[in-house]
Amino acid sequence: MSQFAQSLSNGKLGRRELIKRFGISAVAASGLFGASKNAYAKSAPHVVVLGGGVGGSTFAKYLRFADSDVKITIIEQYPEYITCLRSNDVIVGYHTLDELTFNLDTVQSKYQVNVIIDKAIGADFDKKTVTTAKGQVIAYDKLVVSPGIDFKFEDYEGHSKELAETKIFHGYKAGPQTLALREQLLSVPKGGTAIIAPPQNPFRCPPGPYERASFFAEYFQKHNPTAKVIVLDPKDRFTKDGPFKKAWERLYGYQTDNSLIEWVSGSDGGRVLSVDGKNNSVETMAGTFKADMINLIPNQRAGKLAQILGLTDASGWCPIDRFTFESSLQKEVYVLGDSTIADAMPKSGYSANSQAKVCAQAVADTLRDRPLTKSVYANVCYSLAGDNYGVSIAAIYEVRDGLIQPKGKSEGVSPITDKPAQPILEAVYQKNWQREFVKDVFS
Repeated sequence: MSQFAQSLSNGKLGRRELIKRFGISAVAASGLFGASKNAYAKSAPHVVVLGGGVGGSTFAKYLRFADSDVKITIIEQYPEYITCLRSNDVIVGYHTLDELTFNLDTVQSKYQVNVIIDKAIGADFDKKTVTTAKGQVIAYDKLVVSPGIDFKFEDYEGHSKELAETKIFHGYKAGPQTLALREQLLSVPKGGTAIIAPPQNPFRCPPGPYERASFFAEYFQKHNPTAKVIVLDPKDRFTKDGPFKKAWERLYGYQTDNSLIEWVSGSDGGRVLSVDGKNNSVETMAGTFKADMINLIPNQRAGKLAQILGLTDASGWCPIDRFTFESSLQKEVYVLGDSTIADAMPKSGYSANSQAKVCAQAVADTLRDRPLTKSVYANVCYSLAGDNYGVSIAAIYEVRDGLIQPKGKSEGVSPITDKPAQPILEAVYQKNWQREFVKDVFS
């Protein structure tokens, strides 16, 4: 990874460097916001945030930086949030779920954000109100929705939400399913098989299934060396596939007779057509595969709340204004994170964090009738192909020709070199990156 990307990931990129590289203020790119007090002649406007995960929590925090007077309320269904980030580690025992669990206590106390633990079930956009499961009706001036993802179980014959919660786990929302996958992995018999079936694009965390396959292979190498992982993929390439496949060659004998990982691409018939939970098998274009555990990660769409509120289009995702992340379908409503149509930006936690910061400034500017600050986004994503083997991708994004696109030559993936220390160093960066990222979101 470039020195610039490392600085961005570690939060060490200064104001002068941002201005030098992009001709923008540090306000837009790093979220170092500020606003004078008592700027509102009347009562302060109320911004309501639905969802207290990465997008919602970051937005609330950085809106407070942008405006010290605005009233902010987060409505979140659960009192604790488990990050998907590093949840693959839990499956193989590198982390525990407790280490990935956070709450909104600091956001509430440190940034004067009202937190309501309740489930948003509807909104009246004409009256500008939100309704909750407990019967509360909450008025807003601006509404921000960070609804995550939903799964398209209907894309696979024989699949269902019930099957995904009892046997064919996806583990793509961290929590009980993460632990269920761990139990299944530890139960694979000697010489057994684990199937991982990634979804079609677009989906949350593009490198996630391939990091998971790497971890499964590393676990088998240490504890069950005659077992193997089969990746049944509807695609012919995937994010970071060059560095990942090189790691698989080096670590797990990929493309040899004794490989711990077999990758079946879309062109080779890897797309899953149906699933048989009773016989623990899947049908693909290449035929039937039977396994001791099946980790089918279904195709995805915007979260259910986005669907209920009518914020999705025919694609199943939420169209937005690329400069502000205001919904293209509802005025005064903003959508963040995985649910959005964000073009070249991946559906990642870091992307949601970056989008939330730009959106927070846009909301503050709009409320105060100021010109919008220039929109610049970033993504930095580290993955592990083994406990001490890291790979990364990073980019700066701008709005160009009506789309969010990488800026200049900012986009880059881990280089493939013969230097043995390089992937080890990337693994060190990964651990620091994860620690600093969750601090930025929840502290």
